[in-house]
Amino acid sequence: QVQLVESGGGLAQPGGSLTLSCAASKFNLDYYAIGWFRQAPGKEREGVSCISSSDGRTYYIDSVKGRFTISRDNAKNTVYLQMNSLKAEDTAVYYCAARRPPCGLGAIWYDYWGQGIQVTVSS
Repeated sequence: QVQLVESGGGLAQPGGSLTLSCAASKFNLDYYAIGWFRQAPGKEREGVSCISSSDGRTYYIDSVKGRFTISRDNAKNTVYLQMNSLKAEDTAVYYCAARRPPCGLGAIWYDYWGQGIQVTVSS
């Protein structure tokens, strides 16, 4: 009934760009903070970015600041992650997730998760 679906992943060259989308069904994203997470094989899931529900404030992990931008379109019930200047280290499965406010980059407090989408950065 509650569903988050990621799209827009795939293969990019180093220095290239990709935009990920997270579309919500059966609930209204207006009331939730939305986070993006990623997980590479054999590594822990890492919080990448979050956008708040109330004032639109955004948060980023240091390794993506200046390269990634999170945004939301409440009319479309969709959140985006624009990824520029991609590096090989960005290769991972990316997940979007929803939680009650406030924003945070810890996975434990997120209630709803997408199934993930592969992003591969390689020459």
